Amino acid sequence: MPTVEFYLKDLQRLMKKKVTAKELEELILYAKGEVESVEGDLIKVDIKDTNRPDLWSVEGIARELRTHIGKAIPKYKIRKSKFRMVVDKKVERVRAKTVGAVVKGLHFDNYFIKQIIQLQEKIHQTYGGNRNFAAIGVYDFDRIKFPIRYTTVKPDGIKFVPLEAEEAMTPREILKKHPCGRDYGHLINKYPEYPLMIDSKKNVLSIPPIINSSYTGKITEKTKNVFIEITGHEIDRISVALNVLVTALAERGGKIYSMAIKYPDKKIIRPDLKPLKFILDPDYCRRVIGIDIDNRDIIKLLKNSGCNARPGKKIIVEYPAYRNDIMHQRDIIEDIAIAYDYNKIKPEFPELVTLGAASRLESFCDTVRELMVGLGFQEIMTFSLTNEDNLFKKMELPAQAVCKISNPVSLNWTVLRNQLLPSMIEFLSNNLHIDYPQKIFEIGDSVVLDSKEETKTKTMKKLSCVMTDNRTSYESIASLLDALMVNLGLKYELKEASHKSFIPGRAAAIIVNNKPVGIIGEVHPQVLNNWGLEKPVVGFELDINKIFEMVK
Repeated sequence: MPTVEFYLKDLQRLMKKKVTAKELEELILYAKGEVESVEGDLIKVDIKDTNRPDLWSVEGIARELRTHIGKAIPKYKIRKSKFRMVVDKKVERVRAKTVGAVVKGLHFDNYFIKQIIQLQEKIHQTYGGNRNFAAIGVYDFDRIKFPIRYTTVKPDGIKFVPLEAEEAMTPREILKKHPCGRDYGHLINKYPEYPLMIDSKKNVLSIPPIINSSYTGKITEKTKNVFIEITGHEIDRISVALNVLVTALAERGGKIYSMAIKYPDKKIIRPDLKPLKFILDPDYCRRVIGIDIDNRDIIKLLKNSGCNARPGKKIIVEYPAYRNDIMHQRDIIEDIAIAYDYNKIKPEFPELVTLGAASRLESFCDTVRELMVGLGFQEIMTFSLTNEDNLFKKMELPAQAVCKISNPVSLNWTVLRNQLLPSMIEFLSNNLHIDYPQKIFEIGDSVVLDSKEETKTKTMKKLSCVMTDNRTSYESIASLLDALMVNLGLKYELKEASHKSFIPGRAAAIIVNNKPVGIIGEVHPQVLNNWGLEKPVVGFELDINKIFEMVK
């Protein structure tokens, strides 16, 4: 969880109210935080919500607490300007999207600079997926000549002095020698050209998402005006990050100026701070929270949460554009419950008598587990979260639509798996030091997209098993599948199938009652190379949900 450091006096000034460290321990709960430590005037707060980047700074915390104590919801004015950024078509292949804004009239000191860097890095690490999904550049506006061009450059096509360096380097040299280049170079080094921000005087601003130039990208106590740009892959995501940054600076007295970003096919104006709308059913709200609260009180509590609301049979809620966490009515209801104060909600024991029992599907899974263990396999448990490289690229499969995590904390965990076999192969690659043969299985969840479901996804139980040894062959795994099916009382057949993860001619679809329920085969040598495996691997994967329907 993000930990935010700030001085209590600074928080008091931004809140326009004196609060003690003891009072803050209670107040910070309204910002989904917890005081971690108090060292004199220095406060460390652990923010428990990874979906609220607007709370990852003292400015955002102060704003949230102000509204909870009854202060007016802030309104931020955006001044029109002629500042432009031109986006070259070449960046579509590398890092396609960017947004920007100008903030003027700032009074930087060493503490303020550290606060902005802290917010920037918190967004980079969590919301920005370690700079993959959002990377921020903050520059001295008065050193830049507009318009700015966002384009690409060959690895040795330009030289400039990056931040925290003394000599000019090419982009290739920066990726090899500079600490930021070594940490984040993997985000762009696979491309023939790298992203480049450059102004109309040919002054380099940055190589996104790696490093700013020392000339334009260094903020000092003499800086009065700043230009902010954010690059990534999705306009909505980086626009929210921009809104968080500019409103934080506005809390410090900065004046926000709009910017036109001209893409090859369209023009957009950013930042856009128009409130977003959501419809709340007040009866549903009362039912979920479990308290009898009238609509007027709901609207009042929403205002204490920083949201405007209009009454009616359904309540129209307007929430700030720097929030990215409202996806369902329950997200709004959570804000209402926090504003009401959870401690004031009297718990009630449900007046129901229920008997707990395992579901029939889980009982069936236990039966399959016992059979697999009896066949000499060892059960493992792997994560449902993975990444698209593991699911598709390393398995030699074409990319498919899968359920993606909107704000992953790591590039290793960006999607929910739609099959278990890659997890099995990854497990083998991590256990090369273990004696052979290795025979493992897992019964676990996979998630597939389904537009008919409320969540647009469906969770499926699957069985996957693999075995590896010098003499492992298709015949050895086929005999084990046969033993499993016989013990489950299922008649099946195998039909030759084409699957890019398996060797051609050594893969088959598993058919029960004329319906495909899985795949079996010998893993392709290229897949083995991708995972660093040297011994042959065979395996199969079965859809437990389908098999369960056939045996119950």
